[in-house]
Amino acid sequence: MAASKKAVLGPLVGAVDQGTSSTRFLVFNSKTAELLSHHQVEIKQEFPREGWVEQDPKEILHSVYECIEKTCEKLGQLNIDISNIKAIGVSNQRETTVVWDKITGEPLYNAVAERKNGAFKRILMIPGLAYLERFQLWLDLRTQSTVESLSKRIPGNNNFVKSKTGLPLSTYFSAVKLRWLLDNVRKVQKAVEEKRALFGTIDSWLIWSLTGGVNGGVHCTDVTNASRTMLFNIHSLEWDKQLCEFFGIPMEILPNVRSSSEIYGLMKAGALEGVPISGCLGDQSAALVGQMCFQIGQAKNTYGTGCFLLCNTGHKCVFSDHGLLTTVAYKLGRDKPVYYALEGSVAIAGAVIRWLRDNLGIIKTSEEIEKLAKEVGTSYGCYFVPAFSGLYAPYWEPSARGIICGLTQFTNKCHIAFAALEAVCFQTREILDAMNRDCGIPLSHLQVDGGMTSNKILMQLQADILYIPVVKPSMPETTALGAAMAAGAAEGVGVWSLEPEDLSAVTMERFEPQINAEESEIRYSTWKKAVMKSMGWVTTQSPESGIP
Repeated sequence: MAASKKAVLGPLVGAVDQGTSSTRFLVFNSKTAELLSHHQVEIKQEFPREGWVEQDPKEILHSVYECIEKTCEKLGQLNIDISNIKAIGVSNQRETTVVWDKITGEPLYNAVAERKNGAFKRILMIPGLAYLERFQLWLDLRTQSTVESLSKRIPGNNNFVKSKTGLPLSTYFSAVKLRWLLDNVRKVQKAVEEKRALFGTIDSWLIWSLTGGVNGGVHCTDVTNASRTMLFNIHSLEWDKQLCEFFGIPMEILPNVRSSSEIYGLMKAGALEGVPISGCLGDQSAALVGQMCFQIGQAKNTYGTGCFLLCNTGHKCVFSDHGLLTTVAYKLGRDKPVYYALEGSVAIAGAVIRWLRDNLGIIKTSEEIEKLAKEVGTSYGCYFVPAFSGLYAPYWEPSARGIICGLTQFTNKCHIAFAALEAVCFQTREILDAMNRDCGIPLSHLQVDGGMTSNKILMQLQADILYIPVVKPSMPETTALGAAMAAGAAEGVGVWSLEPEDLSAVTMERFEPQINAEESEIRYSTWKKAVMKSMGWVTTQSPESGIP
């Protein structure tokens, strides 16, 4: 986005947005929230064998430096002085796990989450040895037996883990992955024994590296990322000794837990050397902040490969009876109160569009689906349940598989395209209904962001199926914006005010429901009937594999 020198009226704030397929660095005007410039670098993927994907944490780090350098060059071309950048925030994918050697600075293995064609892939790569683990979305078959053996040892009652962390004992979170590595990878075991190992999510790896690495790097994380590890007590906001003992994780390898908005350290190299890193939020929390969902009951949905729906529940932990996760939303300052959120995940959103493109071949580009759906304006009674690898919240049903039902001789690819878009909206409604039952606060509207929100048919369908307005900001980079806001508002930086009266008004596009409530309910109840038919297709049991 181009900007003239005159457009820069106040201090600037940068944000690192580190995702599974790319790294970006974006720079915002702290007074207007305007995006001034950015640069994106795709993360290379190697396929040494069919189905294998490998990525390197060091490459991720280099991509961050490259994005910062290129963005600074672009700002120079716009006659914007980079000395105006007063702070940097970090947003990251939350559950990806890194263990590295604090003496050499070298990662001890690679762990990358990559959703591809509806399957969730994770790769553990040890020098000289690579191991591909393909788990089915939230169901990590490699660590499934680890979870089973842990579940037999749960002390007291089955709520031991969930009551402390807000999370179910699941393969999805870092603690189980880390336990498996400690059990199976000698290089990690040895580094832990010799007190050389550090553990963290991607934010910790980046902040440690950017603030000096082996030369005094700061080993920290924030409350939002910590709350996704299954080792963090979301009530006391500290690593939990009992949980660490239960999982057998040595506490000395864990990062220090800080708030989401404070100065962690200074950049030690590159174009922005000396600039404080002062914001850190897991990607979904960053989007909640970027959407300015600071009031209890406000919710946002991010439409990407999957969907992530978060609802702000205020200072109170709300525990779900309907399959949702309780998580830390944000804590915007050391002395500021913590806010919590309920979270639900739609496993397959953008992935269903790619499946229609890559597997069925009924579209050549993802953008074509809007055109096909527009041609018919209805699914003609066709329902698509994309449970390719089981169902997420609120069902958590690994036995389900995808189905397309209600077909007649008149059904064509346009109806299937329409049904695929509806499937994203129906899944979102299921999460929202669960949130309403848990919170008791029905939503007045839903705030949306993410790549799929450019599809106007999808957004209108979402409003129709939820039967509430859907509101989309004109500036789509809400995740990076949230990280920038946290960084700019930090004590000692103070260039971004989060007071309600000071927050920049964001232009919104609004989609109102266009069908009657009765029709909306009929379509939703038929969808639920289709979901029931998708269940019970498979029972997957896989022995745990070991790496010598």
